[in-house]
Amino acid sequence: MREIGRQRRLRRPAVIGLAALAAIAIGGSVAATQAQATTTMAAKPAHGGGLSISKQYFGSTVEPYTGHVTPTYRYTMTNANGMTIKLLTFGAITQAIDVPGANGQVADVILGFKTLQDYVTYDSPPVTANGGPYFGETIGRYGNRIAKGTFTLNQPGVGPVTYTVPVNNGVNSLHGGLVGFGNHIWQTVNVIHNRSEVGVTLQLVSPNGDSSGAAGSPGCPSGCTGYPAQLTVDVTFTLNNANQYGIHYYAHNDSSNLNTVVNLTNHSYFNLAGEASAPGSAYDQLIMINANKYTPTDTTQIPLGYNASVFGTPFNFTTPTPMGAHIKDYSANFNSPGYNQLQIAQGYDHNWVLNRQNAATTGPLGLNLAATAYDPFSGRKLTVWTDQPGVQFYTSNFLNGTLIGISGHTYRQGAAYTFETQHFPNSPNQPNFPSTELGPGRSSNSTTIFAFSA
Repeated sequence: MREIGRQRRLRRPAVIGLAALAAIAIGGSVAATQAQATTTMAAKPAHGGGLSISKQYFGSTVEPYTGHVTPTYRYTMTNANGMTIKLLTFGAITQAIDVPGANGQVADVILGFKTLQDYVTYDSPPVTANGGPYFGETIGRYGNRIAKGTFTLNQPGVGPVTYTVPVNNGVNSLHGGLVGFGNHIWQTVNVIHNRSEVGVTLQLVSPNGDSSGAAGSPGCPSGCTGYPAQLTVDVTFTLNNANQYGIHYYAHNDSSNLNTVVNLTNHSYFNLAGEASAPGSAYDQLIMINANKYTPTDTTQIPLGYNASVFGTPFNFTTPTPMGAHIKDYSANFNSPGYNQLQIAQGYDHNWVLNRQNAATTGPLGLNLAATAYDPFSGRKLTVWTDQPGVQFYTSNFLNGTLIGISGHTYRQGAAYTFETQHFPNSPNQPNFPSTELGPGRSSNSTTIFAFSA
């Protein structure tokens, strides 16, 4: 059996927020009770570090698992350099990242909405037509696409079992289906506040059969079984004075007899000029992706099953290149049979296969370099470190000016880009891809760091 536990994420277990993870392991319910006892907690600096964290009520909405109206909260983390992270318990969404530029001017460098109602209505509404933008969401159970919403797992003592999940992106399932992890209200199980970092651990328990549906229900024309096995997910978000935004994912298969699949990621859209900057500003930002290969797709954006060279194609970001330099190049097929990859996705929306780690690409916590972005006007730089094998680089191709962002500006095509650190799309149906299976009673750990500088 191919299990996620055997992938490199567990061969090099980087952990952020050790205090938070330890608290969960030995009794995080006490911390959770303390954190939820009040709608606002004092924003006090950590010892010697100029670090602070606060919590505010952010509105109430219906939790899909229970059907009950449930309060949500926003955590605000700040460091000594004036960098601020705003994190919502709804969807475990990163709402805003405020970062100083070279001249000291602070700007929010990710796309987002102002209100809870905007997130509920627009971020990933449960509709079958492409879902939504997924601004800042924690994506699960399975990030990216599963072909035709179906996959087969070999279950202990049973043999091969086929599972179906809702189709919400053409003929495929995207980011967990109609109601993914970004549609749920996560629970606080630990708040981190020490001399080196501030942060919070949010938890979601995904039941056995999550995303199931009767025949004829949206996305399930023949019925959906949903994802097998109960899955408990803890995601720890931290900020330190090195301007590193750390995200640590821990997932445990609570079942004693069911295999499942899991692929978690963060879906923040970055624009280092600021989310309120002029349309098209992201096209001039310099992108580097530490990958000599990518996975070309079919016309429904499902990988063809092989890794293709980026060299000699517009997919070559091995050296810093403006995002828009080759995005309109429709002159060649780029290792795909008879059609153009950039035309399929209306820009970049592909998985890059990260290069094997070496001494030169090893960063904080022993993580591998995934990508960098640089805005020559503000001087802001983003470096992405991860233990995942791939990264989805997406250039906001389907933003059409109908969404109004957190600062009151409309978002249009090319307004930003994502670095979704991940296992590869459709891995459950591609035996040659790194596995996303998680066996009964098994756990997976993964860490990504978004590091900012100017």
